[in-house]
Amino acid sequence: MANSKLTTYLILIICFCFTVPSTAKTSTLVQEIKQQSQVQDKEPFVGVNLGTDVSDLLSATDLVSFLQVQKISHIRLYDANQDILKALAKTKIRVIISVPNNQLLAIGSSNTTAASWIDRYVVAYYPETLITGIAVGDEVLTTVPSSAPLLLPAIQSLYGALVAANLHTQIKVSTPHAASIILDTFPPSQAYFNQSLTSVMVPLLQFLSRTGSPLMMNLYPYYVFMENKGVVPLDNSLFKPLTPSKEMVDPNTLLHYTNVLDAMIDAAYVSMKNLNVTDVVVLVTESGWPSKGDSKEPYATKDNADTYNSNLIKHVLDRSGTPLHPEITSSVYIYELFNEDLRSPPVSEANWGLFYSNSTPVYLLHVSGSGTFLANDTTNQTFCIAMDGVDSKTLQTALDWACGPGRANCSEIQPGESCYQPNNVKNHASYAFDSYYQMEGKASGSCDFKGVAMITTTDPSKCYYIHSIKQHLL
Repeated sequence: MANSKLTTYLILIICFCFTVPSTAKTSTLVQEIKQQSQVQDKEPFVGVNLGTDVSDLLSATDLVSFLQVQKISHIRLYDANQDILKALAKTKIRVIISVPNNQLLAIGSSNTTAASWIDRYVVAYYPETLITGIAVGDEVLTTVPSSAPLLLPAIQSLYGALVAANLHTQIKVSTPHAASIILDTFPPSQAYFNQSLTSVMVPLLQFLSRTGSPLMMNLYPYYVFMENKGVVPLDNSLFKPLTPSKEMVDPNTLLHYTNVLDAMIDAAYVSMKNLNVTDVVVLVTESGWPSKGDSKEPYATKDNADTYNSNLIKHVLDRSGTPLHPEITSSVYIYELFNEDLRSPPVSEANWGLFYSNSTPVYLLHVSGSGTFLANDTTNQTFCIAMDGVDSKTLQTALDWACGPGRANCSEIQPGESCYQPNNVKNHASYAFDSYYQMEGKASGSCDFKGVAMITTTDPSKCYYIHSIKQHLL
């Protein structure tokens, strides 16, 4: 997950006009979803990681409904949560499930335990639930190096159990790595795997090649930038358009790199080639940008997070590949879906999410023209309201600014007017905040008010609806 990078960088209803037994209906449904999934997964996609260090996480059923509303078709779990796997049944959502690091010993040392794990978490749900991969551990080689000898045996035992269940061609087994297993990453042509890991990486890559499985990499340009400020420009890290003079050039290949992520991916390809493996595809299992940080993380902002993730989505869905491999576009799982408020400091650790735990967006992605992924791009259906739990004095100060220097239209919350009731600071502040937000064209940063406001995609009251119509007519 993201915290370990601090030290390492980085749906379908089938109707028949005649009676069909219910089991046949179910079988046909599952088969059609399965076939559609196999076709779709041949194209690069953007998925999301689902961390669960959240104090009020949605129920499994509500979570899946939320994923469907947001048109999220690929997710990665850090475990194999059975409630979520059950709720995903008969949807079109594809899921990577995971074996936590603390289970490697049991699975890596016992084929029977591995077979039981596959029976319990895969066979019991597939194909109704579209499990596409198993991530064995997470950054094992860098975070728990003592477990490194167990990694490949665990992967092989799980793969053997999939073979026994005849599921090995549908479900791939791999393990996510931190970027720091690769050294000398720029220029990419000089990159190589840490030689102390060769005894693990060589047989692992041979396994991935033999089974058609991807090399899973957690890649964070944010950490590359933070550790190399002054060397790596912010614009290169955020996928911003660059003039030719600002592009990074590999002096050995003369390839031009317009963003850090492409360079990191190509460094992985070069590292594999150095070990004589050229047919394994890189799957980016984590990438993202925090929206808030402490005083030592000034670049963890909503604007930068919005820019990075919006541009990342466009980059993947443009299918332009990398300078070294323009014919291969890596799919990417964004870290992460929700802010995990229970995570330990620094502040950024709790602020990688696209959404707050109450399902409102932390910021609005700008991905128009990139398909239907993520409905929180519906900028015509957003509102700005006061956050819960803010004291009245702080809200009153923000309200006074919005109705005064901010020049928000606050006429409807005056005594006797249509939105005066309920007469409390929070409701009046929400009205004023939204007035200002709409007036500013819903521009980035216009719904903040020193951290006491938030964006919502749900129309909170009739007053907001009336207000928005008035703003539109004006």
